[in-house]
Amino acid sequence: MTAPADSVARLRHGRMALAVSFFVQGAVFALLVTRIPAIQDQYGISDGLLPVFLAAVPILAGVGSIGTEHLVARVRPSAVLRWVQPAVCLALLAAGSGDAMWEAAVALGLFGLTVGGLDASMNMLGVSLQRAYGRSIMLGFHAAYSLGGIVGASLAWAGAHWHLSLAVLYAPLVVVVIPAALVASRWYVDQRVPERTGLMGQEGREEHASGAGGGTGGAATVRTGSPVAMRLLLPLCLVMAFAYIGDSTVSNWSAKYLQDVLHSSEQLSTVPYNVYMVMTLLGRAVGDRGVRRFGPVAVVRVGAVVAACGFGVVAVAPGPWAGMLGFTILGLGLCVIVPQTFAAAGRLFPGATDTAIARLNIFNYVGFLIGSPLVGALGDAWSYRGAMVVPMLLVLAMLFYAHSFGSAADRYRGGHERPCTADVG
Repeated sequence: MTAPADSVARLRHGRMALAVSFFVQGAVFALLVTRIPAIQDQYGISDGLLPVFLAAVPILAGVGSIGTEHLVARVRPSAVLRWVQPAVCLALLAAGSGDAMWEAAVALGLFGLTVGGLDASMNMLGVSLQRAYGRSIMLGFHAAYSLGGIVGASLAWAGAHWHLSLAVLYAPLVVVVIPAALVASRWYVDQRVPERTGLMGQEGREEHASGAGGGTGGAATVRTGSPVAMRLLLPLCLVMAFAYIGDSTVSNWSAKYLQDVLHSSEQLSTVPYNVYMVMTLLGRAVGDRGVRRFGPVAVVRVGAVVAACGFGVVAVAPGPWAGMLGFTILGLGLCVIVPQTFAAAGRLFPGATDTAIARLNIFNYVGFLIGSPLVGALGDAWSYRGAMVVPMLLVLAMLFYAHSFGSAADRYRGGHERPCTADVG
């Protein structure tokens, strides 16, 4: 059935507002990871100690995600997102403003703790909005994240080119994005599914929308469905971890790989992450159409094969430009995996989606926790070229779990589109 016009408008505004949040997070995260060599130099962090700092961030992010799982039982995910996003931005600025080792530890620790709550709450809202729309839109949100990553990586390149200090580079962005995120948060929308809700595709499903910002909408209906069974969620958790092992390899090691292994300049070493994000943007911009037409299982399988090919090209690249080609292919393949993993968790646990997403999001950081030290350890003990083979094999392992993303009945077109509560565009 078609909802009233005000409900349609609220959902559309909520979709745009959440896209702003994803964009801001993409820019902030890119500005951190692409300037890791500069952070290392500013604080005098040794190569042996750097993996410890890189590992602390995802560990604390996992703690933040767990905390968010309990927090959203009392407050809306939109309220968490509204206040945690400015905290992430301020933590980035702090990371670029100090000079003592303890200041780096505190700033990066705060960044990790708050980014866990940010990632969890953003994806909770994204999955609930996708349910309201009745068709795949999650890739669009993550496309906004990729666009933000491109902007952040471009700013990082400019900072390296003009030899700007990290504080000078970060401060203008923080001044702009914090007010933008706070304004957008007025239009966040929470979708809550009551306990009696059946499976996602069940006819007659009832959904209750409530405006999260500006006092619009009524009180949210708390999700109190059946508990999340980790046995059912585990395949998606493994896929999430494998995807982020691959992603962390790009974000944490692509710059050093180009500079140390392929002998590029410092400026050129910031480009692979930017190229990677460009391809994730393009892939995610059209990915929702692919999911609607072919279903999530086919999209995930194709993405895994393409990503593995990208790692193979990076491993054998004779020079920096060939290496960037590999990161380009890698971005096109990996870009579809993570959004579909969150969406699959929402379909699997329609009555406990927030809990499922918070727990699944932990494996985002498990992937980062494993990926960064693993590549560094293999690179030091063996070779960085050989280290690229390990994430390639893990990405290929996703093929064994692709069936967990649904079946033909989960397609969103050709007679399989789920009923929705609002006729939205």
